[in-house]
Amino acid sequence: MTRPHPHATITPMITSVQNPKIQWLRKLQSQSKFRRAEGAFVLEGVRLAEEALQAGWPALLVLHSEALSERGQAVVTGFAQRGVPVEAATPAAFKAASDTETPQGLLVVLKLQPLPLPGSLNFVLIPDGVRDPGNLGTLLRTAAAAGAQAVLLPPGTTDAYAPKVLRAAMGAHFRLAVLALDWAEIHQVLLARPHPLQIYLADAAQGLHHTQADLKIPLALIVGGEAAGASEQAIALTNQRLHIPMPGGMESLNAAVAAAILMFEVVRQRAIR
Repeated sequence: MTRPHPHATITPMITSVQNPKIQWLRKLQSQSKFRRAEGAFVLEGVRLAEEALQAGWPALLVLHSEALSERGQAVVTGFAQRGVPVEAATPAAFKAASDTETPQGLLVVLKLQPLPLPGSLNFVLIPDGVRDPGNLGTLLRTAAAAGAQAVLLPPGTTDAYAPKVLRAAMGAHFRLAVLALDWAEIHQVLLARPHPLQIYLADAAQGLHHTQADLKIPLALIVGGEAAGASEQAIALTNQRLHIPMPGGMESLNAAVAAAILMFEVVRQRAIR
């Protein structure tokens, strides 16, 4: 058994899968509407919990199993020192709350309060209708790596706080603004400012060669989902289409791959003095 953390409230170990906190965690893991209603989401695993702790993200609850690693125990202690309630659970009870096949023994419930948009925007990604959680998480991770300031999620895009998205994003949520907005709000963010952003749309068949476009200026990149492509609202917002040449003859690229190519072309151009 693990020793209680010095700053945590000592409570009996959770042993039942029917425990209300376990049921609450299960609903937070599985239901996006419940996450929005509760204003909370669940982060799973030691690495992501470390990211949240280092970012100073407000937490509501930490749940850990008896077999948590020493590294994980250090994270639990860090949250406990900030006054976050800490609960221990048996392996069976913990697994009932987990979204993974082989849990690492650490769950953290965080407040759902995305980072705010910076006052001066110059690099924004808009994944339009990307429904695959793994793809969206990869997009977020790549956007953070490329130095994007924000990712705006239009209607029809999967929930950025779903467990699979969080795992694939690898802490990107703690580095850039990730906001679910309707198209009117996106229009307001990008264009209702003294210096509106140029809005580029990735297109598999037409538009400027992506290396020929001016990507040094303040811009937003729209990448449509593989299934339906860009929406009518995205097309209406677009100033210019960008085309990534594909000499191999394929019809299209995976959305996350296309976005990565375009975002790092932004990085390349902006690095040139």
